[in-house]
Amino acid sequence: MNGTQFQQKLLGLQENMMNFALMLTANREDAEDLLQDTTLKVLNNQEKFIDNVNFKGWVLTVMRNLFINNYHKVVRIQTFVDSTVDLYNLDITNESGFDSPDKSYQIQEITKAINELNDDFKIPFSMFLSGYKYNEIAEKLDVPLGTVKSRIFFARHELQKALKDFR
Repeated sequence: MNGTQFQQKLLGLQENMMNFALMLTANREDAEDLLQDTTLKVLNNQEKFIDNVNFKGWVLTVMRNLFINNYHKVVRIQTFVDSTVDLYNLDITNESGFDSPDKSYQIQEITKAINELNDDFKIPFSMFLSGYKYNEIAEKLDVPLGTVKSRIFFARHELQKALKDFR
């Protein structure tokens, strides 16, 4: 199979790949990222494909393996290793953020800075901090997705300026 045929077959599978990516990630944005990563990986490893192998199966296996590897990477990054001497009792008080008057004061300053934001920035930013995804915020506020993203970006920018002494 030459390069053009390979690329055409890959393009013909994009819908199947997207459906599989959605099944794996259960999130449209993550699925689009996985689709793009898989497409690039398949194109970069075109020479490893053997003509008598099921092309669709090969591509979807590459996607599944990418998903699994990315999942393990995220788990490794989010794993907390406590380095205290007592391995049976974690020292949670040091992680609370309120173990000193200074830290409590910092939290108050950050909250004050957020509350001083213009409502157009404060509302989507606060929703984002509460765990809402961009598309959910756009739906709730009835504004375009791009508007939500830019408002959150500008809110972060304003907070960085207001809280420059906390770096």
